[in-house]
Amino acid sequence: MEVIPAVDIRGGLCVRLHQGDYAAETVFTESPVAAAQRWVDAGATRIHVVDLDGAREGKPCNFDAIVAIASLGVPTQVGGGIRTVESVARYLEAGLQRVVLGTAVVRDRSLLDHVSRERPEQLIVSLDARDGRLATDGWTQMTERPVLEAAEELVARGVRRFIYTDIIRDGTLTEPNYAALTELVTALDCPLIAAGGVATLDQIPQLARIGVEGVIIGRALYDGRIALADARAAAAASCGD
Repeated sequence: MEVIPAVDIRGGLCVRLHQGDYAAETVFTESPVAAAQRWVDAGATRIHVVDLDGAREGKPCNFDAIVAIASLGVPTQVGGGIRTVESVARYLEAGLQRVVLGTAVVRDRSLLDHVSRERPEQLIVSLDARDGRLATDGWTQMTERPVLEAAEELVARGVRRFIYTDIIRDGTLTEPNYAALTELVTALDCPLIAAGGVATLDQIPQLARIGVEGVIIGRALYDGRIALADARAAAAASCGD
């Protein structure tokens, strides 16, 4: 199981939100690139970048910083505001390894069909959920669509990898939604990455036992509650059990 540090960008700064609330923001550093370099130096094998401005505006807003992060030497995946074929191509041609689509697949199935057909291994669909229902537009809008129902349809349309984020737990330093993750891993025959709520080292083995492919950690790393090296060791030990 891969441990993936998160770098969330808003207004050119590296920040974290509480439950996806743009009004509940903590700034961790003025340089997202420096934040990513910190995790690369600590042994990260992948970086997860979110363009929060892009998620709200519906288009990439921090492209140069994100490309700079992708040049640091480890695979980088990016989400937030990627809602056109052109945006997907621009990021991948600039060196990003994977693109994360969320809102776009709810509103534009032609985009999903194009990317899943042309670049299936470079596509991740983000399942962002509140009370079991999908959220869109940087988590500011809710749909009535149950997450599992949507995920099963997306698999049938060619999606091969997902990220699941429980919005209520994101940035709260509580715990992941183990029940929802277990349901998705059991139902879907494809890799799933967990995000949201990781706060302690002992949660890493629990996630590994569920069978997720990776875990994205944000605030707990920045606050120093979890050291990246310790998290990676705990994941490696659990997967070896």
